[in-house]
Amino acid sequence: MNELKQVDDAVVAGKLTPAARDNIRRWLTEPGYHREAPAVQALIDSEQWDKLQRWFWEVLPFGTGGRRGPMADLGSATLNPRTVGESAMGMARYVKQAKPSGPWRVVIACDTRHRSTEFARIAAGIFAAEGFATFLFDGHRSTPELSFAVRYLQCDAGVMISASHNPPSDNGIKAYWSHGGQVLPPHDQGIIDAVAKVGELPEVDFAATVKTGGIQMIGQEIDDAYLDAVLSLSLSPARELTVLYSPLHGVGETSVAATLQRAGFNGLHLYEPQRQPDGDFPNVPDRLPNPERPAVFPPMVPRAKNLNADLIIASDPDADRLGAMIRTAAGEYVYATGNQLGALLIDYVSHQRQAQGTITPDHYILTTLVTTPLVGAVARQGGLRVIEDLLVGFKHIGARMDAEGPEKFVYACEESHGFLGGTHCRDKDASIAALWLCEAAAEDKCHGRTLLDRLDDLSVLHGYHVERQAALTLEGADGQAAITSLMTRLRTAPPTNLAGFQFVEVRDYSQHEIRTLPDNQRSADLLEPSGNLLIFQTRRGDASVKLAVRPSGTEPKIKFYAFGKTAPMERSQLATTRVTADADIDAFVQVWMGWIKTVLAPGQ
Repeated sequence: MNELKQVDDAVVAGKLTPAARDNIRRWLTEPGYHREAPAVQALIDSEQWDKLQRWFWEVLPFGTGGRRGPMADLGSATLNPRTVGESAMGMARYVKQAKPSGPWRVVIACDTRHRSTEFARIAAGIFAAEGFATFLFDGHRSTPELSFAVRYLQCDAGVMISASHNPPSDNGIKAYWSHGGQVLPPHDQGIIDAVAKVGELPEVDFAATVKTGGIQMIGQEIDDAYLDAVLSLSLSPARELTVLYSPLHGVGETSVAATLQRAGFNGLHLYEPQRQPDGDFPNVPDRLPNPERPAVFPPMVPRAKNLNADLIIASDPDADRLGAMIRTAAGEYVYATGNQLGALLIDYVSHQRQAQGTITPDHYILTTLVTTPLVGAVARQGGLRVIEDLLVGFKHIGARMDAEGPEKFVYACEESHGFLGGTHCRDKDASIAALWLCEAAAEDKCHGRTLLDRLDDLSVLHGYHVERQAALTLEGADGQAAITSLMTRLRTAPPTNLAGFQFVEVRDYSQHEIRTLPDNQRSADLLEPSGNLLIFQTRRGDASVKLAVRPSGTEPKIKFYAFGKTAPMERSQLATTRVTADADIDAFVQVWMGWIKTVLAPGQ
């Protein structure tokens, strides 16, 4: 076959990597790809090597939330009809392997991204062809409602077509298990193995399959049940609040806005320029619809000032994350980080439930190793048990909730603006976060206070907690290699002193050990959890900074999290303490990122 020789020659010429060559050969030669092979051949004949490298440099992996990546017409490294279909087929066959006697049930939803409806229909057709009772939402819905529907419909699996807050070019397929959470070991590897064995995909007539009942369209019944479940978690009747909300062109009007409207927040206003569902996210700065980014909010501020809004809130396209700005007494708006929102929410929940007498020493919260310790401190003060050693990803939170017993679960959060209350789903949920945040703000407003006053109270009582995040985006095969090399360097030869901070210890959750620094010698075992995460402890006199490092499970990034903390103080000391602590951690992060970029420079 001439195309194979052309591919081999392209590797020799440095136009393709060996991994891309191997993936292209599969798509050209294996019978299961016979529909796609002519298009691959056409790209080779026209010598579109850059495109072939981008589309085939890897087999798109299952990461923190399933498979996620750029969309294209074809390719092993992209989201396209073939990779979506084989993902659905692998899931279906693995479920049947795990539950051989049947019957099998699956529910599928999608967000507002380009091709999301197309991909959802492909997945539904595959599951129906595999003998599943297949439920498909009749329009876009949120990820937490999909998680809820898995449990409500007693399904064996769920599929969410979404790339969350990624750029418009991306999409993804999130895989959920019967408990309503994203798949965990051993099921994730079982699905991966099953996907690798998928050959030819069945051709399914979607309309005909719906007509014969092989695919059942669902909607209002599930919506009502989901919203009722969220509203049952209300902790206050306070509703006097003016709120400006943006779904960032995503699905949030069906969930976040619907929750607040049903709850009776008559002062809710939708930000019209970002209201229309649109996978291009045209009116979001940089077209990056991520409420973790402070840059998302400034376009909304003039409208918020016109309304004299107490809060500005926004959810990402699949409405599982929530971000916010809080109005100051002077009428300006201050962005709240995910860590600050997490602390505000647990403070509100614990106070309300203490007043209602519904907290016992057995009730607990869940959070991650890279979330502010302030969340745990507030929860303990409120009489709650704290579990704060989880890896990043709400799949770990959902699994731990079931292991500990959901009947005593109160709250979970992670720094990336993910929050959950109640047991209606096993994923983060912007709807319950919005409900509780608005209730907390309304309660404070009744007493002439704001959520910023509540944050100051927490700093006085527990010390000022300051966090910073940074990340490097390193795309493609070279980027992946650079991230792997950097993690190896940090394990074997970490820095010893930066900005006057001495590196004294590292916790290595991959090697399962604690090592003292600077000698980097093992000092203790670290058995759980297990993941590609490093946490360094540094000291400079009485000050300290904790630094966490991890490759992202959903994006081509390596992420860095810095944590600082002061002692409790008098309120009169807070302003000065905040300035000093902020300056210290900013200096540390600046020097750290400079060191990282030096390490990544060619020849280092």
